[in-house]
Amino acid sequence: MTVKQIYTGCLAHGAYYITSNGEAAIIDPLREVSPYIDRAQKDSVEIKYIFETHFHADFVSGHITLAEKTGAPIIYGPNANPKFKAHIATDGEIFKLGNVQIKVLHTPGHTMESTTYLLLDESGKEYAIFTGDTLFLGDVGRPDLAQKTNELTTEDLAGLSYDSLRNKIMPLADEVIVYPAHGAGSACGKNMMKETTDTLGNQKKKNYALRSDMTKEEFIKELTDGLLPPPGYFEFNVKMNKEGYEPIDKVLKDGLKPLSPDEFETIANEVGAVMLDVRTAKEFAQKNIPNSIFIGLDGNFAQWVGEMIIDVKQPIILIVPEGREEEEVITRLSRVGFDNSIGYLKGGINAWKEAGKETDSVVSILATELESVYDSNKRNIFDVRKKSEYLSEHVQGSKNTPLAELNNYLAEYPKDKSFYIHCAGGYRSMIASSILKSRGYHNLIDVQGGYKAIAETKIPKTEFVCPTTLQ
Repeated sequence: MTVKQIYTGCLAHGAYYITSNGEAAIIDPLREVSPYIDRAQKDSVEIKYIFETHFHADFVSGHITLAEKTGAPIIYGPNANPKFKAHIATDGEIFKLGNVQIKVLHTPGHTMESTTYLLLDESGKEYAIFTGDTLFLGDVGRPDLAQKTNELTTEDLAGLSYDSLRNKIMPLADEVIVYPAHGAGSACGKNMMKETTDTLGNQKKKNYALRSDMTKEEFIKELTDGLLPPPGYFEFNVKMNKEGYEPIDKVLKDGLKPLSPDEFETIANEVGAVMLDVRTAKEFAQKNIPNSIFIGLDGNFAQWVGEMIIDVKQPIILIVPEGREEEEVITRLSRVGFDNSIGYLKGGINAWKEAGKETDSVVSILATELESVYDSNKRNIFDVRKKSEYLSEHVQGSKNTPLAELNNYLAEYPKDKSFYIHCAGGYRSMIASSILKSRGYHNLIDVQGGYKAIAETKIPKTEFVCPTTLQ
C-alpha cells in the first residue's frame, strides 16, 4: 500500500493517490488529470475509484474528466446529488482497493454531503483519514458555504460539524494520519497550520475544534466568529463541480491563441476582455499596458484571480512573462473556473512596446524613502493587508483597506494628492495599484517590500490592539 499527497501550493490543495496490489484510488483530484493517469501508468496500476469529499467551492475538481478518461466511478458520500453519473455511498460503506479498504464516514457540517474516507490497511487497522474540508490541521471547514442549497443556517451547519467530529473523527485511534484537502492559505478555513499532514492524536492536542471539554455552543461561536464573506467565485465553482464543465483540453485550445499587439488591443477595447498581466510585481511596475490588471503567477495566483475578477465568464487576455508557458497560466485559471481565456500577447510586453503602443508604470519607492516623508504623509498611507494583519501591527496613522474588499474603499483614496500603498511584501499592493490605476487613481506610490521592509525602519508603528476592545 502507498499513499501519496499531491500538494498544489497556489491553491493550498491536497489531492491523494492511493495504491494497493495493482489498483489505485484518487481523492479530490485537480482539474488537469493527466498527472494522475501518467502516474498510474508508470506504476502499472488501474485507477479503480475517484473519491470526492464534497462539492468543492474553491477549485474545480477533475473528477468528471478523470472518470471519462479512465472509466472509474465517481464516489460521493450521502446527500450528494450531482447532475452526472456517480455512486452515492451510504454511511459505513466499504470499498475494496487491492488488499486494503476505504470506509465511508459521513461527516456533514462544512456541507451536507461532506464525507471523510477512512483507509484501513492490509490487516484491517485504521491507517489514515482523508478529511476533505471536515477537518484541517489546526482548524475545521467553514460552515457557511452550503446555505444557498438548503434551509440550514450557518449555526446549524456548525452544530453538525461539532457532532461529526465527535461522533466520527475523535473516536478514531490517535496514530491515524490526517490528510486534509487544504492547508494554510485556503479561504475554506481561518487558522490552518502550515503543515500538510499530521496525526489525529496531535490534532486532538493542538486543534481548538477537537478539545474534549468544548461544548457545542462554544464550538459554534468559535467557528462562526470572524468569518469573512466567501470569495464570489466559490458559488460558481460549486455549480461546476455539481453540474459539469468543459474538458480542460478545450479550455487550453481556446486560450492558447497568440495575438499580435493590434489584435490584443482590439479585443481589449471591443470585447471588453480583462488584460491580465501575470509577470512579477517589479516587472509590472517598470512597464505595463494601461488599464491592465496585475496578478502575478508567483503568488497565490488562482485565489487572487478569484477574489478580484468578479465575473468568472468574462473574457481574459494574457500578458505572460518571457520564458513562462501560456499553458501554465490557462491551466491555473481553469482550476478556479476561469475558462474564458481567449488569447495571449505574442512576444509579451516587449512586442507591445516595439509596436509603438503606449505603456504605463507604477511609481515605487523604498521603505526608507517613505520614512523620510512620513511626518507629512502619515494620513495618506494605505495598508491593503487583511484586517487581522493590520491589527497585529501597522504604521501609525495608516488606513486599512484590505485588498479583497478594495471596491468598498475606493472613496477613501484621494484623487487630488499623492498617497502611499503597501501590503506585507509587495505582491498584494501591486494588485491593488493596478486596479486603482485602472479606475483613474494615478497618484499612488507603491512601497517596495511592504510592511516587512517598513518594519526595519524607524517609522512609528502601532502594535496589537485586541479586537474585543474596539468600539
